[in-house]
Amino acid sequence: MAVSDEEIEHVLDLFAGLGPLTTRKMFGGLAIYLDGTIFALLMSDGRTLIKGQGEMQGKFDAMGLERWTYARPGKSPTAMPYWHLPDSALDDADEATELARAALAHL
Repeated sequence: MAVSDEEIEHVLDLFAGLGPLTTRKMFGGLAIYLDGTIFALLMSDGRTLIKGQGEMQGKFDAMGLERWTYARPGKSPTAMPYWHLPDSALDDADEATELARAALAHL
């Protein structure tokens, strides 16, 4: 299932305060970039994830954000460096932009 135009518009609106964004469709979802750096994903099921490296990993964990993990059949789960954007940020562009700026500072 691919993301809809409405979902794409919503996530781009959330992060519009960062400046000009670029995107790339991947696996039915969307990668979101600022100045060539990927910082967020819009998953094919509509979830928005934000990338965390360095200090941000601990900060996202401390905020109680859920980390994206997946498991292949017969394999152990793999944790990816992305966390679910908090529900409050999905309706608040200022909060989403603030989290993205903090994440980008560590990428």
